[in-house]
Amino acid sequence: MYVAKDKIKLYKEKSCTTKKIELIWGDSVFLQEELGNKSTVKVKARGVPGYVKTADINKTALLEYYFIDVGQGDGVLIVTPDRKHIMIDGGYIRRKQLTKRNAADFIDWKFAKDYGKTKISLDVMMTSHNDEDHYGGLWDLLNKAEVKELDIMNIEVKEFYYAGINWMEKDGKRGLGPTDTTGDYWTLLPDTKAQLAKLLTPNNTGYQLQGQWKQFMECVTAATNNCERLSNVRNSNGYVPGFEPANGKVSIKVLAPIEEKLNAKPVLRKFKNGDAQNTNGHSLMLRFDYGKTKVLLTGDLNAQSQQHILDHYKTTNNLQELSSDITKACHHGSDDTSFEFLSHINAGVTIISSGDNEGHNHPRPTVVAASAITGFKNIKDDKVVTPKIYSTEISRSYKISHPDRLFIGKDEEEKKLTPSTKDIVMEFGSGDDKKRRPLWSSLVVTGMIYGLVNIRTDGDKILCATKSEVGDGWDIETFNSRF
Repeated sequence: MYVAKDKIKLYKEKSCTTKKIELIWGDSVFLQEELGNKSTVKVKARGVPGYVKTADINKTALLEYYFIDVGQGDGVLIVTPDRKHIMIDGGYIRRKQLTKRNAADFIDWKFAKDYGKTKISLDVMMTSHNDEDHYGGLWDLLNKAEVKELDIMNIEVKEFYYAGINWMEKDGKRGLGPTDTTGDYWTLLPDTKAQLAKLLTPNNTGYQLQGQWKQFMECVTAATNNCERLSNVRNSNGYVPGFEPANGKVSIKVLAPIEEKLNAKPVLRKFKNGDAQNTNGHSLMLRFDYGKTKVLLTGDLNAQSQQHILDHYKTTNNLQELSSDITKACHHGSDDTSFEFLSHINAGVTIISSGDNEGHNHPRPTVVAASAITGFKNIKDDKVVTPKIYSTEISRSYKISHPDRLFIGKDEEEKKLTPSTKDIVMEFGSGDDKKRRPLWSSLVVTGMIYGLVNIRTDGDKILCATKSEVGDGWDIETFNSRF
């Protein structure tokens, strides 16, 4: 069963008097007793037992998008109406996160607490490209040395897809592999699990996968049933296998990378100005279509690659392929972005995934402004319906307090913290950043609301939801697809 209204209450008792938590449209609700003709029913939702009004639930599952707050990086879980789970990116590995949390922890919560499962089963796992702030959280799910920190250690991944560009090494030098004789195209693009596995050890190409990317791919090839490269032309005109267009189903179209042919072999354009322009520029660009709705995920595309994509779709007279109701902003809101590209997307909602203290000052003010200016304008009753801009960083909030008392040892000797207790000092930071300060004057984070952005749709109506900064409620906005 699922929540049938924008917001409902999960109550403590059968009389539905005391609210425990708030649920939103499409949330899974697990019956704990027969439904019958009761006006209220005992259920479990989000791992919390309670009661709901039977008029507030139904059997209609929605398409759910979870834009996970992973700090600097991306992490998106998509749950289809037929309950397929698609994980795209996951943020940095957990131990490099300020909060020591990434998408692996959210997936663990989703299956263990929300679903009450003892096994995580992902139908599809994808990494948009080979940068650690995207694949790290996926690695934590697959790495047996890290998964022990999760509640569920039994993890199944059926299919893995990636964009084709790999970190490689040859003769001790790190790069993205060989190019053609002109230096204009990347030529070593492993298509399959067998071809990837070949690059994990010395082979006749002279190239091997390199560094942490190699370690990640070792986990991928060991843990998944199938690994495959995606592009705009592979598998039935660029659809993700198993997600081709079908009535009432979710389809996933691969709009980029733009694959070209050289001597009858697949190649990708080599962009100027270094490896980062190429790893980011050849990110997977995916469009999810369901009913009337279109949602676009763009990885870390940059202005150079965006122009390449525009040129391709102009040539084929298909620029409308870029239009969407909702888009995930390219590269965490970087200003290395094409205004023309954003104009053709013309998104009703833009979601920016970014973190604190990451050195890039994402999202950039010009891109936030450009996302609004190029967004689809829908005004009703003198109020802006769209465009809307969401940010995981802005949606994140903290509760900060002062330490009051210290309890020491097994006997919990109590010591009140005041300006006179300056001898109690704490040290924080690491390396050259280590600092000390009196505990009484320090600030402590005592609560945190992650900046998760929820999107739900039935194929026409779209709901956007973020956690309220006060209490346990939700801030929601709704509108209808324009397509």
